[in-house]
Amino acid sequence: MNGWWIRRGVWPLMELKGNRIRACMRDMERIERMEPEEIRALQKDKLRRLIDHAVRHVPAYRHLREEWERSSAQPGLDPAMFLRERVPVLTKHRFNGDREQYVADNAPRESLIVNRTGGSTGEPTRFYMDRPTVEHYEAARWRGLGWHGIRIGDPSVMVWGSPFELSQAQSRLYTLKERWLKNRILFSAYDLKPERIEEYVRRIRSFRPHYFYGYVSALAMLAQLLLDRGIRLGVPLKAVITTAETLHPHQREAIEKAFGCRAVNEYGARDAGILAYECPHGGMHISAANAWLEVVDVKTHEPLGPGEKGALVVTDLNNYSQPRLRYLLNDVVSLGADRCPCGRGLPLLASIEGREDEIFQTADGTLVHSFYLNQLARGLASFRRFQLIQHSPLELTVKLVRDERFYKPEEEEAFLRGIREMFGESAQLKVEHVEDIPPSPSGKFRYAIREFPLRGKE
Repeated sequence: MNGWWIRRGVWPLMELKGNRIRACMRDMERIERMEPEEIRALQKDKLRRLIDHAVRHVPAYRHLREEWERSSAQPGLDPAMFLRERVPVLTKHRFNGDREQYVADNAPRESLIVNRTGGSTGEPTRFYMDRPTVEHYEAARWRGLGWHGIRIGDPSVMVWGSPFELSQAQSRLYTLKERWLKNRILFSAYDLKPERIEEYVRRIRSFRPHYFYGYVSALAMLAQLLLDRGIRLGVPLKAVITTAETLHPHQREAIEKAFGCRAVNEYGARDAGILAYECPHGGMHISAANAWLEVVDVKTHEPLGPGEKGALVVTDLNNYSQPRLRYLLNDVVSLGADRCPCGRGLPLLASIEGREDEIFQTADGTLVHSFYLNQLARGLASFRRFQLIQHSPLELTVKLVRDERFYKPEEEEAFLRGIREMFGESAQLKVEHVEDIPPSPSGKFRYAIREFPLRGKE
């Protein structure tokens, strides 16, 4: 009944006040049915209008106005080409250095929505959005959920960061809103305790959710707790939606086995919105109505083609209040060239490898993706968690949380040997045995961290 009330009562009331999420969803559904060429033409039209707005109203881009107007007067202007050739990649460091220069002079200050990234990259970013931007973000999420039969108002369990900054009274109000206006209950990703697994299961069975939603690492941890104890939820789920971190194959396997349903990958960022969603056929469909995506070399920022792995660059097509053209997201991905068997015309991400700072660099300049660690650890039961921190090309620290039930010294030695072989015998590897490795302030668990810039990169 609560889901029915949310769909038939809460959302129509929101729309009377001007909310356009469902209208955006209908637009996105229409775009999905287009041919790829039509979608690309639509994206370029939105890109052209955004650039035209930025060079006229955004101080950081005003120096491009004359050149843009001259180019626009020529027939056959390709806004994507202009963007790539005339607008340099915008790093978080550069943006944070003078973020007010990216606010449009015609944006009503009272309508700006302040937001902030969690700082899992080591560089928290404060930025502005407006209402249309937020509505497009939410619409992209609900369209992706809808591909898996999930409706607005369906009950869900959210495994997320708790609102620890709120007072006790505010926290109670927050919980009530989540329960009755969004139909979801929250488990804290900061505080999943093995000894409370029976309590978690009782709450889940009582609530009978249609889906789970949360951090990859937290959902994988909850799945492992269920598997270790041989507990089956007994609740039919439509999907487990994983987000905020890279979903690795072993995590997908554990989640699907424990929850008895498909693990669905949602890909996005707080400062970029929902960028792609996995469909039932496994394709990672790009939110074409919301973003123009490019992939560049992680060192040189030179453009890369489909199938080539590099750093993701995002241009939000709907944020006119604080446009960030060619914003470097620090994730490593590759673009797809094929069309998904599901029939949707949306472009695809071919791969999502993880964060750019999860790429290690050896003393001779070789780049090593952190998934190498997952391959080393796969099948080793000795550790509950591990984390590798590279301080410099020759200085590393590995933190290990042993699982005393299954610990074998030879497995630890094999793991450490694999690390030394990759980084060379001259590398200094410090080993720390710890009780736990807590999540970052954003609530995400990071198993790989590089603390220095890649050589050759600006």
